[in-house]
Amino acid sequence: MFDKILIANRGEIALRVIRACREMGIASVAVHSTADADAMHVRMADESVCIGPNSSAESYLSIPAIVAACEITGAQAIHPGYGFLSENANFVQVLEDHDITFIGPTAAHIRIMGDKITAKETAKNLGIPVVPGSDGGVPDFETAKRVGAEIGYPLIIKATAGGGGRGMKVATSEADLEIAFRTARSEAKAAFGNDEVYMERYLQKPRHIEIQVFGDGRGRAVHLGERDCSLQRRHQKVFEEAPGPCITPEERARIGKICADAMAELQYSGAGTIEFLYEDGEFFFIEMNTRLQVEHPVTEAIFDVDLVREQIRVAAGEEMEFRQEDLKIRGAAIEVRINAEKLPNFSPCPGKITQYHAPGGLGVRMDSALYDGYKIPPYYDSLIGKLIVHGRDRPEALARLQRALGELIVDGVDTTVPLFHQLLAEPDIQSGDYSIHWLEKWLKATYG
Repeated sequence: MFDKILIANRGEIALRVIRACREMGIASVAVHSTADADAMHVRMADESVCIGPNSSAESYLSIPAIVAACEITGAQAIHPGYGFLSENANFVQVLEDHDITFIGPTAAHIRIMGDKITAKETAKNLGIPVVPGSDGGVPDFETAKRVGAEIGYPLIIKATAGGGGRGMKVATSEADLEIAFRTARSEAKAAFGNDEVYMERYLQKPRHIEIQVFGDGRGRAVHLGERDCSLQRRHQKVFEEAPGPCITPEERARIGKICADAMAELQYSGAGTIEFLYEDGEFFFIEMNTRLQVEHPVTEAIFDVDLVREQIRVAAGEEMEFRQEDLKIRGAAIEVRINAEKLPNFSPCPGKITQYHAPGGLGVRMDSALYDGYKIPPYYDSLIGKLIVHGRDRPEALARLQRALGELIVDGVDTTVPLFHQLLAEPDIQSGDYSIHWLEKWLKATYG
């Protein structure tokens, strides 16, 4: 086991790793920018090293500075948390070259899953279901008709060089296909100078379901069920729960086994998340995140496991503490992301915390690096805390969340807490009947 671990991150996730290290008897090293000199993760760690100025590019993203901090302190391993360098294959390669252990997967696995085209092809080859679609570009309308008949309607035509919604058209039937196809090509040509398009099945009300996986790097892997992360704004998750309110035990077992078997075949090491769109009982691969997720606490709650501890143990060469048959779901858990943002535009709201009180009680966990008098810097992500609740079932978790939100005090800056009070009053949220489009539509109807 390691004697000392450096945490290449900041905020609540750095605190999360420091706490796991302390429970395991491992010394921790915090790195920080000049803006974070008074941050809680710096105060809590056994040692700290300033690695650069306020800018992330010159501090938390500076590979030479982080490696130097390891050499100065004698840290044998690095935990990357999430974000920053957590999915940077070059960073992992540099650590390998310096005999520093990266607490996560190999550089090769990060590269494979970091490229969306390669990841989709890899997933397909491993037996993970992907969205039915064309194999590459569709050159003409005759080919489009054939592909449309194969993948079914409705379908979406997308520019291969696309982005921002341009060069995208939906065809609900073959009668719509020609106009949609030709319009998509002309828009793509005008926007990107490239009229190549491809086609996929169009999912009308999908949910965002992700499967937590964990591997030992030696051919054994498990899944820890799913999280429903469908409540999103501009593709950013705001509310996550486990288990998914729409997933049956049979669906969970089926897709979970597919994912675990795929990770075993890859000889994947550590924690990872395979993300899907889900509609009408079918799962379609989106991407894989080769790291810990912001929403990992809801999985920890329902399975009573410590994913960070397990990451550290496996990286040190130890056996995984659990097998698939050991992993049984207990109740339901929900997480809401508390951001320092001003509603309704969600504009960042840095500033000084004049009063902070974390909620408590049975089944309540608050992951945050806030304290009275802390000044939220304007240079980083606006996430300032994660409120996680666990109950015997979903109704109890919802009631517990409402109670905990009422106890939470964050004065001095605007936060997204009022948003969650409003959401909990919505019948669709109470029943769990929502898709990835629900929140955007609700925000438009509520705030205009």
